[in-house]
Amino acid sequence: MSGPPPAGGAEPGLYHERQRLELCAVHALNNVLQRPCFTQEAADDICKRLAPDARLNPHRSVLGTGNYDVNVIMAALQSLGLAAVWWDKRRSLERLVLGQIVGFILNVPSHVSLGFVALPLRRKHWLAVRQLGGTYYNLDSKLRAPARIGGEAELRAFLRDFLAQGLCEVFLVVPRAVEEAGAWLSPE
Repeated sequence: MSGPPPAGGAEPGLYHERQRLELCAVHALNNVLQRPCFTQEAADDICKRLAPDARLNPHRSVLGTGNYDVNVIMAALQSLGLAAVWWDKRRSLERLVLGQIVGFILNVPSHVSLGFVALPLRRKHWLAVRQLGGTYYNLDSKLRAPARIGGEAELRAFLRDFLAQGLCEVFLVVPRAVEEAGAWLSPE
């Protein structure tokens, strides 16, 4: 007898870390990689390597609760033979060669709240998108469970919607060889 289907129509076995502190960059990395590769300690070590002489490290929160920048994400991926390729919003999303892309990490505006009270502030939040079994999923750590996006057309619409909001950045996670060859982008 099988249990209930996963929430949001997610595939069984889909790895999804939930939000803790300001560790959305760590969660996005682990969610896009589909396994627990990085911890807060590992991200802090990367910060120290990136700015060894800094009294206040510019790559994370002064409070030590996370809030890591893109340099930490890029260094973490590089340690695994992967790369984060910044998506130029002026290009058509139709040019993405999805078969060459491991997943996506997005940096999006996020509302700040204290309990149930929403504050008129916005911060940046990292989230991951990954394909499993032919279906793309939003693996945002703020979600209770992965959210099904759909196939390639739905993925492009999902990315287009985020990019249209402005102040959103999309990074493609690709093997280093794919980055070097530019194989993630089809010719015009």
